[in-house]
Amino acid sequence: MEQKIRLQVFLSHSGISSRRRAGEWIKAGRCSVNGKKVLEPSYPIDPDRDVIKLDGKKVVLRKKTYILLNKPAGIVTTRKDKFAKKTVLDILPEKFRHLYPVGRLDKDTTGLLLLTNDGELTHRLTHPRFEVDKSYLAVLNRPLEKSDLRRMEKGILIDKVPTAPCKIHCRDDTTVEITLHEGRKRQIKRMFSALGYRVIELMRLKEAHLTLGNLKPGQWRFLSPPEIKGLYRSVGL
Repeated sequence: MEQKIRLQVFLSHSGISSRRRAGEWIKAGRCSVNGKKVLEPSYPIDPDRDVIKLDGKKVVLRKKTYILLNKPAGIVTTRKDKFAKKTVLDILPEKFRHLYPVGRLDKDTTGLLLLTNDGELTHRLTHPRFEVDKSYLAVLNRPLEKSDLRRMEKGILIDKVPTAPCKIHCRDDTTVEITLHEGRKRQIKRMFSALGYRVIELMRLKEAHLTLGNLKPGQWRFLSPPEIKGLYRSVGL
């Protein structure tokens, strides 16, 4: 019996995009099924029989893989970078080089990083609309004043746009734990910089319910089935 799914869903399940982006690609005429261009995202296809191509390249379904990595400093969070000596994917075995980082950590930022080929989950974990909490440990160049702590928790302007409210817990005078669900570029460093502080060290401790546990820098592990289900629940899947 044929098991047909929508073309848009197939592309998302292949891990190359979210459903929304897959729909945009299809409407833009970038996809074909058995040599015929298809412009309808809901077009039914049989993954076992039909040949699906994106920009002329065959797309295949891969088993979904979920990895949690403790990212070391000095490594970029990207799949390919001609200017970087090493990327996070170089840490993994060759057979996992098709995975994508979920979000991005700066080169010198360390800590928890997810990698997967689950396109829809990646989209939801990184989109602020789903408000997935991420916690970081920041070491500052000077003690954080209480008035600045309150300002940051309420939200401050970055590029004339206010940040969403966040939570801050002071571990000591210069070490703070900050929890937020936004993910703007270099957001935490820019938030502190806007108030006259410099972040000396930054480490991601937690994403949703996931923590590093006993993983040392450069070590990784697969997510357990309950952890994967927990991520799905956290973003409404």
